[in-house]
Amino acid sequence: MLIGELSKLSGLSRDTIRFYEKCGLIETGKKERRWNNYKEYPGATLQRLLSIKRLKSFGFTLNEIAEILDMLDVNEATCRNVSDKIEEKIAMIDQKIQELKAIRKQLSNGKNNCQDATGALKTPDETCPVLM
Repeated sequence: MLIGELSKLSGLSRDTIRFYEKCGLIETGKKERRWNNYKEYPGATLQRLLSIKRLKSFGFTLNEIAEILDMLDVNEATCRNVSDKIEEKIAMIDQKIQELKAIRKQLSNGKNNCQDATGALKTPDETCPVLM
């Protein structure tokens, strides 16, 4: 299958497909002995690209996707193993949510330090107290 077909069927750009190839997420296309020197990708490449796209939509990084695809390559991509990876990702997301909530609270406190009870700025033309 040529890169244009892969792009059309997967919804990924040619540049993205080439990038995934460079990263080792998909097999390198074999250059056919044609006058145009086009690369021919194996038929399984489309399914692999769709898997990458799905895993990206779940928030997995390319390194995490590579780990999961490596499991697939050695026939260890069982539901149990993939579920474990998903649980790890959920735990990371939960941790990030807690960190973002803490940052949000700090920002709200900082904003409150800039305003009086009516919501007007305490010192509109002076250095903001948040910075001191």
